[in-house]
Amino acid sequence: KNPKTCYNMRKGTALITGASSGIGLEFAKILAADNYDLVLVARRKAALKTLADELQSRHKGLHIEIIPVDLSDPKGPQTVFNTLKKKKIKINVLINNAGFGTNGPFAEIDLKQELKMLDLNIRSLVEMTGLFLPDMLKYKEGLIINVASTAAFQPGPYMANYYASKAHVLHFSEALAHELRGSGVKVSVLCPGPTATEFFQVAGMEQSALTKGKFTPILSAREVAQIGWQKAQRGKIIVITGKINKLLAQSSRFAPRFLVRTIAGMLNRPPAHT
Repeated sequence: KNPKTCYNMRKGTALITGASSGIGLEFAKILAADNYDLVLVARRKAALKTLADELQSRHKGLHIEIIPVDLSDPKGPQTVFNTLKKKKIKINVLINNAGFGTNGPFAEIDLKQELKMLDLNIRSLVEMTGLFLPDMLKYKEGLIINVASTAAFQPGPYMANYYASKAHVLHFSEALAHELRGSGVKVSVLCPGPTATEFFQVAGMEQSALTKGKFTPILSAREVAQIGWQKAQRGKIIVITGKINKLLAQSSRFAPRFLVRTIAGMLNRPPAHT
Protein backbone atom coordinates (compact mmCIF):
# COMPACT_ATOMS: atom_id res chain seq x y z
CA LYS A 1 0.00 0.00 0.00
CA ASN A 2 2.86 2.35 -0.79
CA PRO A 3 1.39 5.71 -1.88
CA LYS A 4 4.59 6.48 -3.81
CA THR A 5 4.15 3.61 -6.26
CA CYS A 6 5.61 4.68 -9.61
CA TYR A 7 3.91 4.11 -12.92
CA ASN A 8 6.88 2.16 -14.29
CA MET A 9 6.51 -0.34 -11.44
CA ARG A 10 3.08 -1.39 -12.66
CA LYS A 11 2.76 -5.12 -13.37
CA GLY A 12 0.08 -4.79 -16.04
CA THR A 13 -3.65 -4.09 -16.26
CA ALA A 14 -6.47 -5.93 -14.52
CA LEU A 15 -10.06 -5.84 -15.76
CA ILE A 16 -12.64 -6.35 -13.00
CA THR A 17 -16.38 -6.71 -13.65
CA GLY A 18 -18.93 -5.96 -10.97
CA ALA A 19 -16.33 -3.57 -9.54
CA SER A 20 -18.67 -1.03 -7.93
CA SER A 21 -19.27 -3.00 -4.71
CA GLY A 22 -18.60 -6.17 -2.75
CA ILE A 23 -15.97 -8.65 -3.86
CA GLY A 24 -15.26 -6.77 -7.11
CA LEU A 25 -14.56 -3.53 -5.25
CA GLU A 26 -12.20 -5.32 -2.89
CA PHE A 27 -10.39 -6.97 -5.80
CA ALA A 28 -9.87 -3.46 -7.21
CA LYS A 29 -8.32 -2.22 -3.96
CA ILE A 30 -6.07 -5.27 -3.65
CA LEU A 31 -4.78 -5.17 -7.22
CA ALA A 32 -4.21 -1.41 -7.12
CA ALA A 33 -2.03 -1.94 -4.04
CA ASP A 34 -0.28 -4.79 -5.86
CA ASN A 35 0.83 -2.43 -8.64
CA TYR A 36 -1.77 -3.19 -11.32
CA ASP A 37 -3.52 -0.57 -13.41
CA LEU A 38 -7.26 -1.14 -13.53
CA VAL A 39 -10.24 -1.31 -15.84
CA LEU A 40 -13.38 -1.16 -13.71
CA VAL A 41 -16.68 -2.32 -15.21
CA ALA A 42 -20.13 -2.06 -13.62
CA ARG A 43 -23.51 -0.45 -14.26
CA ARG A 44 -23.16 2.36 -11.72
CA LYS A 45 -20.97 5.11 -13.16
CA ALA A 46 -21.02 7.27 -10.01
CA ALA A 47 -19.85 4.38 -7.82
CA LEU A 48 -17.05 3.53 -10.26
CA LYS A 49 -15.93 7.18 -10.37
CA THR A 50 -15.87 7.38 -6.57
CA LEU A 51 -13.78 4.21 -6.33
CA ALA A 52 -11.41 5.37 -9.08
CA ASP A 53 -10.86 8.72 -7.37
CA GLU A 54 -10.19 7.03 -4.04
CA LEU A 55 -7.67 4.59 -5.49
CA GLN A 56 -5.86 7.20 -7.57
CA SER A 57 -5.45 9.46 -4.55
CA ARG A 58 -3.98 6.54 -2.62
CA HIS A 59 -1.67 5.16 -5.33
CA LYS A 60 0.42 7.65 -7.30
CA GLY A 61 0.80 6.78 -10.98
CA LEU A 62 -2.17 4.41 -11.00
CA HIS A 63 -4.09 4.48 -14.28
CA ILE A 64 -7.78 3.56 -14.13
CA GLU A 65 -10.33 3.24 -16.91
CA ILE A 66 -13.98 3.09 -15.89
CA ILE A 67 -16.52 1.56 -18.27
CA PRO A 68 -20.12 1.89 -17.07
CA VAL A 69 -21.99 -0.86 -18.89
CA ASP A 70 -24.63 -3.48 -18.11
CA LEU A 71 -23.03 -6.83 -18.94
CA SER A 72 -26.42 -8.56 -18.90
CA ASP A 73 -27.07 -6.62 -22.12
CA PRO A 74 -25.93 -8.85 -25.02
CA LYS A 75 -23.93 -5.89 -26.41
CA GLY A 76 -22.12 -5.26 -23.10
CA PRO A 77 -19.04 -7.49 -23.36
CA GLN A 78 -18.27 -6.41 -26.92
CA THR A 79 -18.60 -2.77 -25.85
CA VAL A 80 -15.97 -3.31 -23.16
CA PHE A 81 -13.65 -5.13 -25.56
CA ASN A 82 -13.99 -2.52 -28.33
CA THR A 83 -13.38 0.35 -25.90
CA LEU A 84 -10.11 -1.17 -24.71
CA LYS A 85 -8.99 -2.11 -28.22
CA LYS A 86 -9.40 1.50 -29.36
CA LYS A 87 -7.30 2.66 -26.42
CA LYS A 88 -4.75 -0.11 -27.02
CA ILE A 89 -5.02 -1.34 -23.44
CA LYS A 90 -3.72 -4.88 -22.96
CA ILE A 91 -5.41 -6.95 -20.26
CA ASN A 92 -3.14 -9.16 -18.14
CA VAL A 93 -5.69 -10.15 -15.50
CA LEU A 94 -9.41 -10.71 -16.12
CA ILE A 95 -11.66 -11.04 -13.08
CA ASN A 96 -15.20 -12.05 -14.08
CA ASN A 97 -16.99 -11.12 -10.87
CA ALA A 98 -20.29 -9.58 -12.04
CA GLY A 99 -23.36 -11.59 -11.13
CA PHE A 100 -26.52 -11.69 -9.05
CA GLY A 101 -29.09 -14.15 -7.72
CA THR A 102 -32.85 -14.53 -7.50
CA ASN A 103 -34.84 -16.23 -4.76
CA GLY A 104 -38.18 -18.03 -4.75
CA PRO A 105 -39.99 -20.88 -6.52
CA PHE A 106 -39.07 -20.85 -10.21
CA ALA A 107 -42.76 -20.75 -11.21
CA GLU A 108 -43.20 -17.49 -9.27
CA ILE A 109 -40.02 -15.63 -10.27
CA ASP A 110 -40.22 -13.01 -13.02
CA LEU A 111 -38.93 -14.88 -16.08
CA LYS A 112 -37.30 -11.79 -17.62
CA GLN A 113 -35.29 -11.25 -14.44
CA GLU A 114 -34.31 -14.92 -14.39
CA LEU A 115 -33.07 -14.76 -17.98
CA LYS A 116 -31.22 -11.52 -17.26
CA MET A 117 -29.43 -13.31 -14.41
CA LEU A 118 -28.40 -16.15 -16.71
CA ASP A 119 -27.18 -13.65 -19.30
CA LEU A 120 -24.97 -11.97 -16.70
CA ASN A 121 -23.81 -15.01 -14.72
CA ILE A 122 -23.09 -17.27 -17.70
CA ARG A 123 -23.23 -15.69 -21.15
CA SER A 124 -21.33 -12.49 -20.35
CA LEU A 125 -18.67 -14.39 -18.38
CA VAL A 126 -18.08 -16.79 -21.26
CA GLU A 127 -18.03 -13.95 -23.80
CA MET A 128 -15.62 -11.80 -21.77
CA THR A 129 -13.31 -14.79 -21.43
CA GLY A 130 -13.56 -15.57 -25.13
CA LEU A 131 -12.83 -11.98 -26.14
CA PHE A 132 -9.75 -11.44 -23.99
CA LEU A 133 -8.22 -14.93 -24.03
CA PRO A 134 -6.73 -14.80 -27.56
CA ASP A 135 -4.40 -11.90 -26.69
CA MET A 136 -3.34 -13.63 -23.47
CA LEU A 137 -2.45 -16.72 -25.49
CA LYS A 138 -0.65 -14.57 -28.05
CA TYR A 139 1.61 -13.12 -25.34
CA LYS A 140 1.75 -16.43 -23.43
CA GLU A 141 0.79 -14.89 -20.12
CA GLY A 142 -2.38 -14.00 -18.28
CA LEU A 143 -4.65 -14.84 -15.37
CA ILE A 144 -8.41 -15.33 -15.46
CA ILE A 145 -10.38 -15.47 -12.21
CA ASN A 146 -14.03 -16.47 -12.52
CA VAL A 147 -16.20 -15.94 -9.45
CA ALA A 148 -18.56 -18.84 -8.85
CA SER A 149 -19.90 -19.90 -5.44
CA THR A 150 -20.14 -22.88 -3.11
CA ALA A 151 -23.64 -23.06 -4.64
CA ALA A 152 -21.90 -24.59 -7.66
CA PHE A 153 -21.48 -27.91 -5.87
CA GLN A 154 -25.16 -28.84 -5.46
CA PRO A 155 -28.69 -28.12 -6.76
CA GLY A 156 -30.47 -25.25 -4.98
CA PRO A 157 -34.24 -25.28 -4.63
CA TYR A 158 -35.66 -21.72 -4.50
CA MET A 159 -32.50 -20.50 -6.25
CA ALA A 160 -32.53 -23.12 -8.97
CA ASN A 161 -31.00 -21.15 -11.82
CA TYR A 162 -28.52 -19.25 -9.65
CA TYR A 163 -27.03 -22.52 -8.37
CA ALA A 164 -27.07 -23.94 -11.89
CA SER A 165 -25.36 -20.84 -13.29
CA LYS A 166 -22.55 -21.14 -10.76
CA ALA A 167 -22.16 -24.84 -11.58
CA HIS A 168 -21.62 -23.75 -15.18
CA VAL A 169 -18.95 -21.25 -14.10
CA LEU A 170 -17.19 -23.90 -12.01
CA HIS A 171 -17.17 -26.57 -14.71
CA PHE A 172 -16.30 -24.14 -17.51
CA SER A 173 -13.38 -22.76 -15.50
CA GLU A 174 -12.04 -26.20 -14.56
CA ALA A 175 -12.20 -27.40 -18.15
CA LEU A 176 -10.58 -24.23 -19.47
CA ALA A 177 -7.77 -24.47 -16.92
CA HIS A 178 -7.05 -27.98 -18.19
CA GLU A 179 -7.09 -26.90 -21.84
CA LEU A 180 -4.67 -24.03 -21.15
CA ARG A 181 -1.99 -26.06 -19.36
CA GLY A 182 1.44 -24.98 -20.54
CA SER A 183 0.09 -21.93 -22.41
CA GLY A 184 1.20 -19.36 -19.85
CA VAL A 185 -2.43 -18.48 -19.08
CA LYS A 186 -3.82 -19.56 -15.71
CA VAL A 187 -7.48 -19.97 -14.79
CA SER A 188 -8.84 -19.97 -11.26
CA VAL A 189 -12.44 -20.24 -10.08
CA LEU A 190 -13.31 -18.59 -6.77
CA CYS A 191 -16.10 -20.29 -4.82
CA PRO A 192 -17.06 -18.21 -1.79
CA GLY A 193 -19.72 -19.20 0.69
CA PRO A 194 -22.04 -16.57 2.22
CA THR A 195 -20.25 -13.23 2.01
CA ALA A 196 -21.06 -9.78 3.43
CA THR A 197 -22.06 -8.03 0.17
CA GLU A 198 -25.21 -6.61 -1.46
CA PHE A 199 -26.00 -10.08 -2.83
CA PHE A 200 -28.65 -11.03 -0.26
CA GLN A 201 -30.44 -7.68 -0.56
CA VAL A 202 -30.55 -7.95 -4.36
CA ALA A 203 -31.84 -11.52 -4.10
CA GLY A 204 -34.40 -10.53 -1.44
CA MET A 205 -32.88 -12.90 1.10
CA GLU A 206 -32.20 -10.62 4.09
CA GLN A 207 -34.14 -12.94 6.40
CA SER A 208 -32.84 -16.27 5.08
CA ALA A 209 -30.99 -18.76 7.28
CA LEU A 210 -27.82 -18.17 5.22
CA THR A 211 -27.65 -14.48 6.15
CA LYS A 212 -27.71 -15.26 9.87
CA GLY A 213 -24.45 -17.21 9.79
CA LYS A 214 -26.09 -20.17 11.54
CA PHE A 215 -24.57 -22.81 9.27
CA THR A 216 -21.31 -21.24 8.09
CA PRO A 217 -19.43 -18.07 9.07
CA ILE A 218 -20.06 -15.10 6.81
CA LEU A 219 -16.73 -13.80 5.52
CA SER A 220 -16.13 -10.19 4.52
CA ALA A 221 -15.77 -9.31 0.85
CA ARG A 222 -12.19 -8.27 1.63
CA GLU A 223 -11.33 -11.69 3.05
CA VAL A 224 -12.83 -13.47 0.05
CA ALA A 225 -11.01 -11.28 -2.48
CA GLN A 226 -7.68 -11.65 -0.65
CA ILE A 227 -7.96 -15.43 -0.54
CA GLY A 228 -9.00 -15.54 -4.20
CA TRP A 229 -6.13 -13.34 -5.38
CA GLN A 230 -3.42 -15.06 -3.33
CA LYS A 231 -4.39 -18.58 -4.35
CA ALA A 232 -5.01 -17.76 -8.00
CA GLN A 233 -1.51 -16.34 -8.26
CA ARG A 234 -0.15 -19.60 -6.88
CA GLY A 235 -1.94 -21.55 -9.61
CA LYS A 236 -4.81 -22.93 -7.50
CA ILE A 237 -7.66 -23.81 -9.86
CA ILE A 238 -10.57 -24.24 -7.43
CA VAL A 239 -10.55 -21.83 -4.49
CA ILE A 240 -13.17 -22.36 -1.77
CA THR A 241 -13.10 -19.74 0.99
CA GLY A 242 -13.27 -20.94 4.59
CA LYS A 243 -12.67 -24.36 6.15
CA ILE A 244 -16.34 -25.05 6.85
CA ASN A 245 -17.30 -24.13 3.28
CA LYS A 246 -14.65 -26.53 1.97
CA LEU A 247 -16.07 -29.29 4.15
CA LEU A 248 -19.65 -28.60 3.06
CA ALA A 249 -18.68 -28.46 -0.63
CA GLN A 250 -16.89 -31.80 -0.38
CA SER A 251 -19.63 -33.45 1.68
CA SER A 252 -22.19 -32.80 -1.05
CA ARG A 253 -20.29 -35.32 -3.20
CA PHE A 254 -20.95 -38.15 -0.76
CA ALA A 255 -24.31 -37.33 0.82
CA PRO A 256 -27.51 -38.75 -0.75
CA ARG A 257 -28.79 -36.37 -3.40
CA PHE A 258 -32.25 -36.05 -1.82
CA LEU A 259 -30.57 -34.89 1.39
CA VAL A 260 -28.39 -32.36 -0.43
CA ARG A 261 -31.45 -30.93 -2.18
CA THR A 262 -33.47 -30.84 1.03
CA ILE A 263 -30.83 -28.99 3.03
CA ALA A 264 -30.25 -26.43 0.26
CA GLY A 265 -34.00 -25.91 -0.01
CA MET A 266 -34.28 -25.31 3.74
CA LEU A 267 -31.52 -22.69 3.61
CA ASN A 268 -32.91 -20.88 0.55
CA ARG A 269 -36.65 -21.10 1.24
CA PRO A 270 -38.26 -17.64 1.39
CA PRO A 271 -40.14 -16.84 4.64
CA ALA A 272 -43.46 -16.82 2.75
CA HIS A 273 -42.91 -20.49 1.87
CA THR A 274 -41.85 -21.83 5.27
